[in-house]
Amino acid sequence: MPHTIVIFGASGDLTSRKLVPALYNLMRAGSLPSGTQVVGFSRTPMSDDEWRASLRESTAKHAGDVPLDEASWQLFAATIHYQPGDIERSEDFGLLEARLAELEGTAGADRVYYLATAPQFYGPVVSALGAHDMAAQSRGARRIVVEKPFGTDLATAQSLNAHIHTVFRESQVFRIDHYLGKESVQNILALRFANTIFEPVWNRRYIDHVQITVAEEVPVGRRGSFYDRAGVLRDMFQNHILQLLMVTAMEAPVRFNANAVRNEKVKVLEAIRPLAPAEVVAAGVRGQYSGYLAEPGVRPGSRTPTFGAIRLEVDNWRWQGVPFYLRSGKAMSCRTTQIVIGFRQPPLELFSNGSRTAAREANRLVIQIQPAEGIQLHFHTKVPGAGMNIRLTDLEFSYSRHFKGRLPEAYEPLLLDVMAGDASLFARSDEVEKSWEIIDPFARAWSSDTMPAPDLYEPGDWGPMSSFEWMAAQGRTWFDLCPVLT
Repeated sequence: MPHTIVIFGASGDLTSRKLVPALYNLMRAGSLPSGTQVVGFSRTPMSDDEWRASLRESTAKHAGDVPLDEASWQLFAATIHYQPGDIERSEDFGLLEARLAELEGTAGADRVYYLATAPQFYGPVVSALGAHDMAAQSRGARRIVVEKPFGTDLATAQSLNAHIHTVFRESQVFRIDHYLGKESVQNILALRFANTIFEPVWNRRYIDHVQITVAEEVPVGRRGSFYDRAGVLRDMFQNHILQLLMVTAMEAPVRFNANAVRNEKVKVLEAIRPLAPAEVVAAGVRGQYSGYLAEPGVRPGSRTPTFGAIRLEVDNWRWQGVPFYLRSGKAMSCRTTQIVIGFRQPPLELFSNGSRTAAREANRLVIQIQPAEGIQLHFHTKVPGAGMNIRLTDLEFSYSRHFKGRLPEAYEPLLLDVMAGDASLFARSDEVEKSWEIIDPFARAWSSDTMPAPDLYEPGDWGPMSSFEWMAAQGRTWFDLCPVLT
C-alpha cells in the first residue's frame, strides 16, 4: 500500500533541515516506498509550488555533500503537497482530511502523522486527529511520530502518554530519538551480539566502569530561552544519553524485533539503583560556562546548568558494582559523542620495571558515535628495543574508511522503520516514563534553592574542575580526548 507522510509544523526548521532532506535522499537511493506522498500542514499561507520552491533551497543545503540532482528533485517535488491550516482550529483538520482523501483516492494509503511542532501542540494535534476519526485504520495503517522532548518530567510524560492513548494505540505511537538512527549506535548491537570476542568480557568481571559523553562545542546561542527552562538534564540526559546507556548495558534479546529489543532496554532502566535525595547530591556535578548569563533569552542570575555529570549503577548480575558515568555539556572543548568501556587492570603487574607503584592506563574500548563514526580498541604492546617497555596502542575501525559511499543520516532509517511499522528503535511509553523516574530526582535536587550555584567553567574546557575532582575521588579519570577518529 502507498504511504502518505503528513508533517505538522511543515514550515519549521526540523522539516526543512532534517525530514524533507532525509526523504529526498531515500527517494534518490531508491529506498522510499513507491507511491509515497508528503503533505505539509502549517499556518503559513503557501501553495504547493511555493512550499516546493522553499524546500528545494533548504534540501540543496542540508541533503549532504552530493549536489542536488535536478532530475531526482523534480520527481520528488511532484510528491510534495501543502495544506495551510491552524493546529488550534479543529475545522482545519476537516479540510486536511478532505485533501488527503483526494490525494490517496479510493484505495487509501498508510499514513504517518509526524509532529514536527513545538511540544505544546502535541496534545491539540492528537485531539483534532481523534475528533475527525483520522486515527482509524480502516483504509490503511495510521501511525504517529512524536519528537522529543516527551514531557518535561514524569508527571507530564504520563499525562501526554495518557492523552495520546485516548486516540492511538501504543502500537501506533513512535517516539523518536534520532540518536538511535545513527549507524554507530546500531553498530553497538552488532559489536556485542554478532561477535564472540566481546560479549564474554562485557560484564563486571572485566569492566571497571563505563563513560558516556555527549559534548557540544557550541554555546547555547539562540536557544537560550528554551535551554534556560530545560537545562542539560532534560535536554540530553533523559533521552539521548539514557538511550546510549540502554543499548550498551542491555541483554541480548531472544530475537531481533521491536518487543524483544524494547523489553531488554526497559529492564536496564528498571535495574538502575534508586537514589535517596541525599545520595543524588553526591552522585553528580553541575557546571555553567562563563558567559551563559549574557546569552539571549537567559534569565538574569540563572542557575541552570549547562554541564552535568552523574553516576548511575545498574544492579543486575552483569553490571553490579560497575559505575556508569554520564556527562554532557555546552561550550566544551570539542563536539564528540562517545562511549568508553574502561576495562579492569590485570591482576598482576609484570612489567613495572621494579616499581611497585607503577600505574598504567587500562585497556579501553572507545565507541565514537559522532562526528566520525567508528570504534577504537586501546591495548598495550611492547616498545621495540631493549627492555620490556610497554605502551598503549590501538586498533581502529572507521566507517568512512571501510565502507564506500555516504552514511545515511539518522532520520533516514528511522523514517523507513515508521513506514514499515518497525518500532525497534523507538521508545515505548514505559521506557519514557522510567527514564524520567531516573532523571527527575537529579532535576529536583539541582534546582533546589539549597543547592549552591553551578561551578563555572570556561568555554573550551571539559567542564568545571569539580568534575575532575569528583572522578579522582572515585579513583578514576575522564577520557578527555577530542574525537579519536577523524
